[in-house]
Amino acid sequence: MIKFVILVTLISLINCKPKWTQLQNYTFEQYVRDFQKEYKADSEEYMTRKKIFEQNLADIISFNKEDHSYKKGVKNSTDESYFEKKESFSIFKNQVDFQIMDPPIKNSNQVYKAKGLTNLPDSVDWREKGVVSPVKDQGDCLSCWAFTAASVLESHAAINSGAGNLKILSVQQLVSCVPNPDQCGGQGGCFGAVADLAFEYTTKFGITSEYKYGYKSYFNDTYDCKFDPQKQSPEVINKGFAKINPNDQQALLEAVATIGPIAISIDSTGWDSYEEGVFDGCDYSENINIDHAVVLVGYGTDPKYGDYWLVRNSYGTEFGEDGYIRIKRESVPQCGVDSTPTNGFACGGDETPIKVCGMCGILSDSSYPLNTKIIV
Repeated sequence: MIKFVILVTLISLINCKPKWTQLQNYTFEQYVRDFQKEYKADSEEYMTRKKIFEQNLADIISFNKEDHSYKKGVKNSTDESYFEKKESFSIFKNQVDFQIMDPPIKNSNQVYKAKGLTNLPDSVDWREKGVVSPVKDQGDCLSCWAFTAASVLESHAAINSGAGNLKILSVQQLVSCVPNPDQCGGQGGCFGAVADLAFEYTTKFGITSEYKYGYKSYFNDTYDCKFDPQKQSPEVINKGFAKINPNDQQALLEAVATIGPIAISIDSTGWDSYEEGVFDGCDYSENINIDHAVVLVGYGTDPKYGDYWLVRNSYGTEFGEDGYIRIKRESVPQCGVDSTPTNGFACGGDETPIKVCGMCGILSDSSYPLNTKIIV
């Protein structure tokens, strides 16, 4: 028993990455060890990364000394420049001379519109009901859409059949097998797509379990589809999907409170350094670049920083609050413009700017599967 305790202690020391409260004297040398960076000492790359890291660290420490609703920490990307993290960035000016469209609603069986429910609970967290699987890590593959769809399908299947029937479903099947001929949200697989395509696909083919078709696209290889329903029998199927009325906060609130976790699209700008608290770091005066799919699992109120949305990410448990981020839920949602819609939910060739509302555009594009059930 003593040996086991010592081993656990040593492992925890080796893997101990600093919290935001421990950064004042943190060095690049410690960072390289903690995050297992493979830079040759004193090389040009090493010195460049060190300079970027030290500037980013100074910015993080300075930010945390100010009165913000969330805290920043060092992450795997703290030695990357802003332009590496965000290769394209466009500014939305208050005065625009182009048409701005509402978010498109395509191919859904139905649209959920607010019913004016007044008896909603003050807080909702579907994790507490045993219908949310552990947080996963998409790695270098732009497969957030597949992780989001699989997670939502898992939850809705468990809700409909009982919390004890929580299946862990195959993200790889979606990454490798879901077609994206119209290039919605990207070119498909590890080059991006949207959760709705996965919901459509699983109405025809269903989705098998993770243990039958494990995730191997971590290092950004989509791989050919190897799904064989005879050998990898599907375990969950659905009958289409519903869209949430775009930019309608009451509709999204009602849906996540009464139906279950919801697939949402969002601007993840600034998330790379998020550690804890209620995130309010998206700027409405800039382009709201919807570029990431995540899962809305609830909402609540922080006693100090107010109302928030509870969002599950797919960057592993080291991200944010054990893999989750709380995003500011405004009493009166503000709106901005996504002038680069094909980065998120628009299809190829559709460059018309889209109106997006809520912090980081959280209200703009949401959906959930219909009649999801376990078949094995």
